[in-house]
Amino acid sequence: MKKTTLAGAVAMLTTIGLLAGCAGGQTDESGSGSTGTLKIAAFEGGYGSEMYQQVVDAYKEVAPDVTIELTTSKTLAQELTPQVAAGDFPDVVILGQGAKEGFTEGFIRDRGLEDLTSVLDETVPGEDVTVSSKLTEGIVGNLNTNPYGDDQVYLMPMYASPTGLVYNQGLFAQKGWEVPTTWDDFFALGDTAKAEGISLFTYPTAGYLDSYFFALLSSIGGDDFYRDVVTYKENVWEQPEAREALELTTKLLTDYTAPSTVGYANGQDFTKNQQTILDDTVLFMPNGTWIANEMKDAPRADGFAWGLAPVPAPETGGDRYLTTFVENAWVPSGATNKDAAKDFIAFLYSDKAAAIFAETGAVQPITGLADTLSGDSAEFYASYSLPDVKALVGGFAATEPVPGVDLKATLFDTANSVINGTVTLDQWQDQVNEASNRLGAAAK
Repeated sequence: MKKTTLAGAVAMLTTIGLLAGCAGGQTDESGSGSTGTLKIAAFEGGYGSEMYQQVVDAYKEVAPDVTIELTTSKTLAQELTPQVAAGDFPDVVILGQGAKEGFTEGFIRDRGLEDLTSVLDETVPGEDVTVSSKLTEGIVGNLNTNPYGDDQVYLMPMYASPTGLVYNQGLFAQKGWEVPTTWDDFFALGDTAKAEGISLFTYPTAGYLDSYFFALLSSIGGDDFYRDVVTYKENVWEQPEAREALELTTKLLTDYTAPSTVGYANGQDFTKNQQTILDDTVLFMPNGTWIANEMKDAPRADGFAWGLAPVPAPETGGDRYLTTFVENAWVPSGATNKDAAKDFIAFLYSDKAAAIFAETGAVQPITGLADTLSGDSAEFYASYSLPDVKALVGGFAATEPVPGVDLKATLFDTANSVINGTVTLDQWQDQVNEASNRLGAAAK
């Protein structure tokens, strides 16, 4: 499993360098040979929906014989679920893993995805280069794209976004504070901020702790331990490294998290938690590059400037990680126009499509693209160049469904109960370990 976990992500960091040198691609007059009707369903997240229509319009220039039905929604999983149950499948789905509904994960578990390995060798429509020649090294070949730990790609990577602890650089400059690199310094800053009525930490919803935990577990235990966690090694959550991660997090949640966090940590009010960073009432929040576009119209403190910090390391000089959140484009095995679907996915890595996506901060994992960024996006991606920082593509291995087991909910969502005092550290550890063991048994 080595190449499907951290190794690929570290290789990605080297090249994402991050993503240095502009991606080329010359126009090919032949365009695309696709025909028919193509149904595309895309999640409307922090990047908005307009970019998808613009990409569809650009694709029509190279595939004029394709009729496209585009659906975008903030509640895409809920809307697609009854359609899929009735046998009505979209041809292309742009929706990553990690959402509360687990829609994409359901297709993975049920082996309901079309094999997209051949897309890597396809020529990008409108260009004369292949998809694989444009992709950042290491962005495929991990559990995010190859969920069964083999050489087959079932989910194509979209928007390689660094995630970490977002904060206001302007506030830190005003106060003369430095971004802490160790947990001791992190909590010390929390004490200083608390004296001024500022909380150290919040989260939009507890699900956003995914990027936080993947980075924390890696910084504490290293590559091998992280690999054991995401592949459900028996009793891995009883290991000292796991206990340390949960102890640090429990202290953070119970002593340093904004009191209003849990009340707003839901799908309707989460932006109120995000607003606390803009208002300088909270210092840090786990999030990613999309936050700048999502909150672009929100009021903010004078001198506000987005910053992105890695999760602290246990000790000075220790490795810190930025979990690289990667969205996915995939094709249900029940789709009716699979060839056209693969052709459209190949176009998503064209220079035209990449430029459209980048306008909203959605950066395709194309070699050299990050060097062309400016403004907030440039600030976020510059975090990869901080000392002792590594990239990590986070995610758990796919298993057969286990009734009553949701490891992500047990690990992440329980944070609300830890804050409220209804779940203790020991209970949390036991629950997570039991869920992990049951998934590990299902994976054998």
